[in-house]
Amino acid sequence: MPPLSSKPIQFGTFLVTSQVFHLTPLSFAFVNLKPILPGHVLVSPRRVVPRLSDLSHDEVADLFLTVQRVGRMIERVYKASSLNVAMQDGADAGQSVPHVHTHIIPRRATDLDDRGGSDAIYGMLDGEEGDVGDHLRERDKGRPQFPKVDDNTRQPRSEQEMVEEADMLKREMETPRL
Repeated sequence: MPPLSSKPIQFGTFLVTSQVFHLTPLSFAFVNLKPILPGHVLVSPRRVVPRLSDLSHDEVADLFLTVQRVGRMIERVYKASSLNVAMQDGADAGQSVPHVHTHIIPRRATDLDDRGGSDAIYGMLDGEEGDVGDHLRERDKGRPQFPKVDDNTRQPRSEQEMVEEADMLKREMETPRL
């Protein structure tokens, strides 16, 4: 499936055009290079700004309507019973890419029992596992491996794997639901 845009789509300084599965005039949703849980995606405004307060009213409205729409689809596709919707707004809050973005993570009742329970997600987001910027910088340096994290089962995905997931999610976003 071709990309949704013929123009490059940037997440901060990173080119993510092939990872984008949903596009509005002001926002885009894209698959994550190294998801914390299956179905972990990101939603970001098209305009590259570091802080939520830098967005216009229209951009904020579009961003959160997009989060809501994408979240419904992710919950359905990944058979989740809940979602974590998270934003780190600024470097001191743990934001690793200076471009506003919202994490959408599908959740199930016992998905993190082996990590200490459902609240373990917050440590994962704040720690090395949730450092989207570091993962993208590593990818763009062309290094074959990412630094090891506590959860050795989480491996970075290939460009092809991300394109395939983005294509599947594009189709899901386009499928009318009753």
